[in-house]
Amino acid sequence: MGIRFRPSNSAVRISSLSLEKFLKSRRNLARAPPKLWSDHAHEPPEEEDRPLPVLKLSHPILRTLESCSGSMKEFNQIHTQLLVSGLLQQPLAAGRAVKTLCSSPDSGQHAVLLFEGLEEPDAFICNTIMRNFVNLNDPCTALGFYYQHMVHKCVPPNHYTFPLLVKVCSEIGSIREGEKIHARVLKFGFELDLFVRNSLIHMYSVCGKIGDARAVFDVCSISDLVTWNSMIDGYVKNGEIGAARELFEEMPDRDLFSWNSMISGYAGNGDMRAAEALFNKMPFRDIVSWNSMIDGYVQIRNVKVACELFNLMPYRNVVSWNIMLALYVRIKDYDECLFMFDRMIGETMPNEATLVSVLTACAHLGRFDMGKWVHSYIKNNRVIEPDVLLSTALLTMYAKCGAMDLARDVFDKMPNRSVVSWNSMIMGYGMHGQADKALEIFLDMEKRGAMPNDATFVSVLGACSHSGMVLEGWWYFGLMRRVYKIEPKVEHYGCMVDLLGRAGLMKDSEELIRKMPMEGGTALWGALLSACRTHSHSELAEIVAKRLIELDPKDIGAYLLLSNIYAAEGKWDDVEIVRQMMKGRGLTKKTGFSQVHIEEFGTRSFVENASIHRKSMMYSILSDMAAHIKLSCRDYEEVENLTVSCS
Repeated sequence: MGIRFRPSNSAVRISSLSLEKFLKSRRNLARAPPKLWSDHAHEPPEEEDRPLPVLKLSHPILRTLESCSGSMKEFNQIHTQLLVSGLLQQPLAAGRAVKTLCSSPDSGQHAVLLFEGLEEPDAFICNTIMRNFVNLNDPCTALGFYYQHMVHKCVPPNHYTFPLLVKVCSEIGSIREGEKIHARVLKFGFELDLFVRNSLIHMYSVCGKIGDARAVFDVCSISDLVTWNSMIDGYVKNGEIGAARELFEEMPDRDLFSWNSMISGYAGNGDMRAAEALFNKMPFRDIVSWNSMIDGYVQIRNVKVACELFNLMPYRNVVSWNIMLALYVRIKDYDECLFMFDRMIGETMPNEATLVSVLTACAHLGRFDMGKWVHSYIKNNRVIEPDVLLSTALLTMYAKCGAMDLARDVFDKMPNRSVVSWNSMIMGYGMHGQADKALEIFLDMEKRGAMPNDATFVSVLGACSHSGMVLEGWWYFGLMRRVYKIEPKVEHYGCMVDLLGRAGLMKDSEELIRKMPMEGGTALWGALLSACRTHSHSELAEIVAKRLIELDPKDIGAYLLLSNIYAAEGKWDDVEIVRQMMKGRGLTKKTGFSQVHIEEFGTRSFVENASIHRKSMMYSILSDMAAHIKLSCRDYEEVENLTVSCS
């Protein structure tokens, strides 16, 4: 039988109270929402099918949104008011809200979430979000937003949408995505829009499709100056300077960009005669025109004309100075590079590229004082932001000057390192006899996943050579082929020959040279000959010297090394034969010299401003050195060629 429970009085009372609360809440929900703004022009509609009222910028909530300071707490309050008032679905209000979010670099994804809640977003909102991602150097996310949100919601584009998307394709270098966007341009009928056409011409030019760029250019006869310039610049960037010149001659109007593009094109091709002709025809010039001409002469290493143009410039910027500094570094005139930098400091503020050239010059000259001053300048100048290139140049300077502790300090503080950074540290430790630390750096490089290159193994083998690590040298010589698939070059064989020669393994060195897959060259045979001299191996030295003379009969080095080997063994007749060969072929030894930088407190004027006492002391020391050299020389004729310049 069934059992029925009768509800107690307390249960009935609870049920009644719950029912009353439910009915009360329903009555509250049925009321009209409270007014947040005392603006009678925007009363909520009484009928559900009435369209939303037209919103104006003068609305209080939009004025508050415009004055938003950018804090998320303040924006969230305004966002809540837009939601409650129903104004967020208004295109103007939604657009202003998205624009406010995109003004902050950390609110991009918040803007996307806001977009997803909109029923009918417009192209302005989409363009704002995509432009924000482009400005944040995230073009792939911008392109993804277009397909996943704008296309998915069927938001019709406007004439600002496609130039933005084409720019994204140019930045990521994707011709396939660019062609897909071009197809959508045709689908929506924007192919005649000048802004869109100019963007497409640039995109195809950047991606190397200059024929497609010309097809877009020829679509319509109506073109503006930007269209012509984009096409000319595209031809120049793709190496078609002839086609660029034809188009240049057809231009109805030209501006500075037109002239500078052509000059830059000719300069890049090394045709400085054509570049100079255009430069002289220019109605007016700017600093880019001058820099392009100077850079062109720098490329062909015409130092004289480059300097003349540089001195004729009405005004110079940091690029002008950097071109000249890079020129002197390229031609290895490091003293002139530092002299030019001294001139620059009084006229223009240097940038990162400037300091890379200066540090390179300091490294080759051993100017530790100047390099340290540059390091101090970098630390105290907030405008200079050390990147991988600048930090690598700095640690290389310290390494070549022997300050390995300072080089290691710079290396350890680098957030990112290139393979050149690792190579410089290995080279520095190796050249200063700290091969163990050099190999530790290499092992650390492997652990951190950095991929060694052929220059890395040159530094490693050089470190082994300087410290006589024959076993380790053979190991790393095999490692580069076995693990990293790097075929040894002449430089690697040179290090191995030097390593074996220093260890007295002459036969092994000779065998290694003969088994090389490429021609050994004078450097390798010279290293072996030098090792023969060190270990008094006259028989092999004769064979190697003859080989060297066959390869380069004008190189005096082989003759001198062979002569010294004979002299060390007392074979004076053979010494005389070698000397006669040198005289018969008109070979003379150039006067050797050592360069010592003498300066006080970093100024180049120490010698000129030095006291008479200091000069006399220097000259006295040099005279004593010359006397000792004369007394220690066996052949007085060789001494006659040695001069001491005291001017």
